[in-house]
Amino acid sequence: MIGLLLVALVVVWLVWNAILTPTIFVQAALIGVTNGAVYGLIALGYTLVYGILELINFAHGDVFMLGGMIAISFTNLFGVTNHNGISYWLLVLAVLFLSMSICASINVTVERIAYRPLRNAPRLAPLITAIAMSFILQNIALAWKGPNAVTLPTDTLPQGAVFYIGGEPYRWASLIVVLITIPVLLALIWFVQRTKQGKAMRATAQDREAAAMLGINVNRTISVTFALAGSLAGAAGLLFTYYFTYAKFDLGFQLGLIAFTAAVLGGIGNLAGAVLGALLIGLIQSFNEGLTWHAPGSSWTQSIVFSILILILVFRPEGLLGERTPEGA
Repeated sequence: MIGLLLVALVVVWLVWNAILTPTIFVQAALIGVTNGAVYGLIALGYTLVYGILELINFAHGDVFMLGGMIAISFTNLFGVTNHNGISYWLLVLAVLFLSMSICASINVTVERIAYRPLRNAPRLAPLITAIAMSFILQNIALAWKGPNAVTLPTDTLPQGAVFYIGGEPYRWASLIVVLITIPVLLALIWFVQRTKQGKAMRATAQDREAAAMLGINVNRTISVTFALAGSLAGAAGLLFTYYFTYAKFDLGFQLGLIAFTAAVLGGIGNLAGAVLGALLIGLIQSFNEGLTWHAPGSSWTQSIVFSILILILVFRPEGLLGERTPEGA
């Protein structure tokens, strides 16, 4: 009852803002979708690993952060500048491939060194290890790039307007972020549901011992899962740094928690749920910071996001698209 009342109040607040300032409302919604698309790529990595190992890989956000720093480094090295030539897009694809490949390797290494030896340990042990790996990766980034943010030029992505809303442009940079996230989600769902390796992943998620008895290489399947999650983190790192034009050593901790909240909101372990939760979190953040009528403001964003996490865990722990399972299942 309390949850329904809160939802009703939020809906009334949104409708009233849409009536009072429709242009600002639409602008905030578009920004929210763009931010949610980036959160979605990170959240997919959380939900992939949890679906296989039931492990919250808290180091995943820091792999994303390293992906952003790697993308900035290669972008500066290759001299990628904003223009419409084919060479620009080839260089961007090269940076994307390198970022995804290196982050996949980092994630597989983390799994091999930190998680695999603890696979049969009590759940608290790998959880603490995941937090420790998060701090290790943060300190690697701190030693590599220092405490200050590393930046890119503001026009790294095309800045031309796709259309205008109340005189304000909706730029190609925002649309590109969304257009990349949608095919990635569809390709990932196809891979998990249709390919032989994807079926092995689903079998391993259901019962590792039974999967091994059927001839599935469980260790390789888990490594492939971590490689996929790392690739998604690398892609998200590039998109974030190209769109927001910066990265910092503690970025992964902040955005990782937001993406984790999105995965829980949508139903952790559910790929479509991770993206749905990320879009909702992106919209909530954008509406809170962008709307003018009785919006709490940016200083309250993190409090609101983590309050949502608490409410979801209390009232609907399986998330919006997740399935309720009995205890011990």
